[in-house]
This record gives sequence, structure tokens and C-alpha cells, in this order.
Amino acid sequence: MAVRPILRLLRSLAVSVVVVATVSVVVVATVPVATGALGATPAGVGGAVIFAYGRIGDDHGTGASIGIDQFEDHLDELTDGDYQVLPLPQIVEALRKGSVLPDRTVALTIDDATPLAYREAYPRLRAAGIQFTLFVSTDALDRGPPNAMSWDQVREMASAGVTIGAQTASGLPMAARSPAEIRDDLDRMKERFQAELGMVPTLFAYPHGEYSLSVRQQIAQAGFVAAFGQQSGVAYAGADPYALPRFVMNDTFGSLDRFQLAANALPLPVTDVTPVDPVLTRNPPILGFTVPEGIGHLDRLACFATGQGRAAVERLGTNRIEVRIADPFPAGRARVNCTLPADDDRWRWFGVQLFIPGD
Repeated sequence: MAVRPILRLLRSLAVSVVVVATVSVVVVATVPVATGALGATPAGVGGAVIFAYGRIGDDHGTGASIGIDQFEDHLDELTDGDYQVLPLPQIVEALRKGSVLPDRTVALTIDDATPLAYREAYPRLRAAGIQFTLFVSTDALDRGPPNAMSWDQVREMASAGVTIGAQTASGLPMAARSPAEIRDDLDRMKERFQAELGMVPTLFAYPHGEYSLSVRQQIAQAGFVAAFGQQSGVAYAGADPYALPRFVMNDTFGSLDRFQLAANALPLPVTDVTPVDPVLTRNPPILGFTVPEGIGHLDRLACFATGQGRAAVERLGTNRIEVRIADPFPAGRARVNCTLPADDDRWRWFGVQLFIPGD
């Protein structure tokens, strides 16, 4: 695709912020990687692209939904294209160790154990031979149908090889909650998993993609090996395992072109990201990060902010970047996505999701 149409796609993906229950697709490249400080990886490092889906087959158009036709187009792309589908835990382990994975390795996950996940997504993924992870909020399962799956259905999926992940007991956003509330929520969740499944998951998804620095620390201390947000970008060895990105797909932003663009993305490794905490105390923030040498021509870097389109980018020295966001974000969630052209019509991608407290 030409550069200008691609930039239009990048802009549309950057400025949309939706709350989703997610299916994740991970694309990982073949180059050996060096672990270490956040983003301390060579220019050739590959990574993992994670797609976040909402309610698959929801006809009510909630903003977090995606149509069956779109979802099937994505599955056809994965099965007919040059992708390798692996379980998400295997990919997380490979990223942790810096192991080599095939180019365009793919993993799928679904957040929220809704009836649609069981009735619409599960049979199609099973028929396509695609392995995936289901992130579960246990309170919803305790309430059961008609708004959630039953524990029996979760056990059926686990027995069939589906990886079960965690998403708190309540499923409520975490960024504005107190440490004590979160601790109680996680303890209740663990008790229910142990009682119903005989185990506690090791992978975690932040509800609605929201987390703070404090929340991230609590999740790490709670024994999870990785946690996923909803900021766009590509996971890679050396990235923070408790802030791994995912690309959101829904009815409006789930075209096959957008899916292919994201599926072929490469990591834009960064260090020294500011602000350190995704919960803003200054609005608008000055988003800053350092790009390792050898990544590409940084004068071609483009960044986009929710509701504001393309933002000004200032280069300080050789490889320090600051994104000048013109206007304050409204309360709630906001995103900034930065992209850099790479070889073979692929793009390097780094994004953040921010939380802006209300008055």
C-alpha cells in the first residue's frame, strides 16, 4: 500500500478509544533478541502483535463489538496467510527468554466469558484450528447465563486446550481503585479459580486496558507472569511484561486492511518513557521516549493523539523523542500512537493508553 493511505489507516487506529472484551493475535518475528532494560533490543528484533476484539457477533453495535463477517475475514487471513498460530503462554515464555519465534507467529485471546464467546467465537476458532486464550472475570461466571458463560462451559474449553487467563473478579477498571480494593478483588478471583478450575491463571488482562503504575506493581506481586493492556503496539523481548500492548479491532476499526496493517507491524522499541505512570497528573502530558540506535530514520516518525490527529514530534539530540500534544485530553481514556516506516511495507509501532482522572 502507498504511504498516504497507510497513514490514514494509522490515524484512524490511533484516535479511536473503545472498551473491549478482547481476542488477541500475536505476530512474532524470527530474529534473536536481547533481553534487558525496557526496549533494549537491536533494530532487527521481532515482536508480538496482539489484536483486541470486543463482543464477537453482537448485533447491538455497542462500540466494543465486531461483526461475524469481519471476524471470519480475520480468521481467513490467518489461516490462508503466512502466519503461525501458537498458544499465548508459549509466546510469552519465548519473549521472556529471548527465544526465536517464526515470523508472523500468531496467538489469539478473548476477554470476557460472554455467551457470544462460547456460541460464536469458540466454534469458529476450533473449526479453524486456532488456539486462543480466554480472559475471565469470575464474578460474571458466578452469576452465569444469560449474560455470561457458565463454569461448566469454561471447564469444557479448558479441557479442549483453551488457555484460561484472569481479568479480576469484578471486571471493573483498575486505574482509579485503591490498592486495598484491588487486593480484595484479586484474592476473591483467585479463590474462585482455585475452587472451580483447580488452578489460578498466570496471564492477566487489565479490564478496559486501564492500569496505573501502582496497579502494575500489584499485578506483578500477585504472581502473574504477564499482563496485557489495550494500547496499540507490538510486544517484544525486553518490553515490560506487565504492560504488553494489544491492537483493538471493532466494527468501525476492524476492516481487513487495518487488520493486515497491524498484523504485519514490527516493534518500535523504546526506553525512558515519560510520563512513567499512565494516570496523568499533567494534562496535556509531554510524552517522551528514547529510541535505540539503528531502528530507522526517526525524521519519518509520526505520532497521533486521540481526538487531535497528528501531533508535533520534536527530536532532542540523536534519538530522544518528545510528542507535543496540543490540547488537554478529556477525562477518561486517551491514546497516543507513534509509527515509523520499516522495510517490506511494514511499520514499527509504539503506543500508550493514558487515564485522565475526572474532577
